[in-house]
Amino acid sequence: MKFKAFLTDNGVNLLEKRFLPALDKMGKVCHLFLTREKAYFLHNLLSGEGIQCVAQFHKETLFDDYRISSQNEDCIAFAIDISLLQRAVRSGVSICSEIGAAGSAANRLQIKLVKKLPPNCTQAMPFLTFETKGYKSAVIQDVPISKPLSRAQGLELQTALDMAQDIPPTLVQVPDLNQLQNFVHRMKHVGDLLNVSIYKYGDLHLQISTTLITLGAEFRKLLVIGEKAVAPSEDRNLSAQTRSERAISRGDAQSVQVSVKHFSKSLQCHLAKPDCAFFGIAPQGACLTVIFQFFIPGTR
Repeated sequence: MKFKAFLTDNGVNLLEKRFLPALDKMGKVCHLFLTREKAYFLHNLLSGEGIQCVAQFHKETLFDDYRISSQNEDCIAFAIDISLLQRAVRSGVSICSEIGAAGSAANRLQIKLVKKLPPNCTQAMPFLTFETKGYKSAVIQDVPISKPLSRAQGLELQTALDMAQDIPPTLVQVPDLNQLQNFVHRMKHVGDLLNVSIYKYGDLHLQISTTLITLGAEFRKLLVIGEKAVAPSEDRNLSAQTRSERAISRGDAQSVQVSVKHFSKSLQCHLAKPDCAFFGIAPQGACLTVIFQFFIPGTR
């Protein structure tokens, strides 16, 4: 089982300033899943409880001179502490900058999988090692990781990943994540559960109810991807609650109830600076799916 690669400047920037801070808001530990063509950061995929998060990159987005081999179809997966990973990347960037300022050209940040014998231990342990080489020196940082997943565990993770990447039949694009975040922040003080309704004609309806108060927000005429429908003209002057009930009964909308805490946490992915965000509901209301899309700079 071998893996080594160089982090590109773009890869370092994406991880340090955008994706690792966002993933750190999801939870303390994630799985890093490496394949021949892609790298995935996976949070909570093997648990049925709580928010699940998938960040997917083509290898060229993060790495250069990418080499991987294993007996599991050249796939390697392990758990890693996100804050330690973030610290190692940030420190590596700082060291590379200092070496570069000193006039050395060989200031690339290499990342590789190694086994080492820690002090006061009798058994070698796996690490993700970051190495920065200068003209006369090298700086090495070892980030502890879990034992790489077995073939059976890797298959379980791949199956969970495939399920998590199922696209809902209808997606609506949310234009203003900041506005949505502010609204959800106010909702946290009202109750614990949030009803989310998504319409095939481009409406997103959020509502939280208690015995004393009902608070809601509606985003209308959003961009729709997937299954669409035309809003009936007779529904135009009805209340949001009535429109929602009628649309669901016609099959033109779906509704799901989620934790306000989980919904708020999912919006923390705005730290990764996505170009757009889509909301959808899985078939049978299994879960709320939020997709953040990132374009190649200068393109759509």
